[in-house]
Amino acid sequence: MAPDDPKEHDDAAAPGMPHVEDGARHAAKMAKKKAARDKIMAAKSGDKGLIIVLTGPGKGKSSSAFGMILRCVAHGFPCAVVQFIKGAWDTGERRLLTGHFGDLCQFHAMGEGFTWETQDRERDVAAAKAGWDKAKELIRDTSIRMVVLDEINIALRYDYLDIAEVLSFLENEKPPLTHVVLTGRNAKQELIDAADLVTEMTLIKHPFRSGVKGQPGVEF
Repeated sequence: MAPDDPKEHDDAAAPGMPHVEDGARHAAKMAKKKAARDKIMAAKSGDKGLIIVLTGPGKGKSSSAFGMILRCVAHGFPCAVVQFIKGAWDTGERRLLTGHFGDLCQFHAMGEGFTWETQDRERDVAAAKAGWDKAKELIRDTSIRMVVLDEINIALRYDYLDIAEVLSFLENEKPPLTHVVLTGRNAKQELIDAADLVTEMTLIKHPFRSGVKGQPGVEF
């Protein structure tokens, strides 16, 4: 083999260093992927208000919803939160949004705690219905870009609210560009079927099972 053969130079490259051909192949492959991606994106339609369901037994449902609320705030979009269960809690997200961004984000804590704490079905039903009435008012307001219905899936699971009524409202009265986020484990199948985006949080490990209680900054 001649000393100036390109292959000889490649073989002599330092261990771990990519060959010239490898870089070229990578660039060609990425260019092909970009062309395919651009073609897909060109076929997508414009903006649409989404129905987003965050469910499952794992941690992160409300956290994800509040992450989207903070994005709305960062973009200067009016938004709102209705809490169906955690109304009695002094949560970090509630402090932040009401204390610093009350001009952009309405925060309505309508719940009275978990069902095993109230132990009063009529009271729970009344609180859920009050929360839903507030939610409908906020969703109808076309100036509001996103409404988070935190833990509404729990109210639906225990039939404190009529799932058919909720779905009918979202289908017929939600403004076209308004995003509605519904959180809570055990989302009903009808809601999942109607949603545009559904994420299920999977529980793999949780410190509560090892005797560690919920902590500020992590759970609330």
